[in-house]
Amino acid sequence: MDHEKVCKKVMELDSRIRFVGLINEKGRLVGGGMRNGLKSLEDSRDDEMLYMELVLRAKMRREFDKVLGPVQFAMSYREKVIIMSFPLEDSVMLLSAEKGISFSEIPFKVLKILSH
Repeated sequence: MDHEKVCKKVMELDSRIRFVGLINEKGRLVGGGMRNGLKSLEDSRDDEMLYMELVLRAKMRREFDKVLGPVQFAMSYREKVIIMSFPLEDSVMLLSAEKGISFSEIPFKVLKILSH
């Protein structure tokens, strides 16, 4: 999987997507990033904490895969942004978007991109 190519395809889905990144199992950004011209809402130290917490949550959710099936995506509707995460084999895709985005359509379009 070409990390940059996949992140770019997802970013192109909607102009309200602020960030698309692939986070490895160690909580490090290995592809993607912020949309050009936008500034992150948190500082870079907070980014690292967010990435590590995201990976930990994805690993913890796998505990229920046998009973409930694997997680396709998870979403947090926050005051300032919508955050979606998509667990992959060896990483997690993190997406943040403005609240006006269609959160009933975008995650399924992302899943379609990730399935190719």
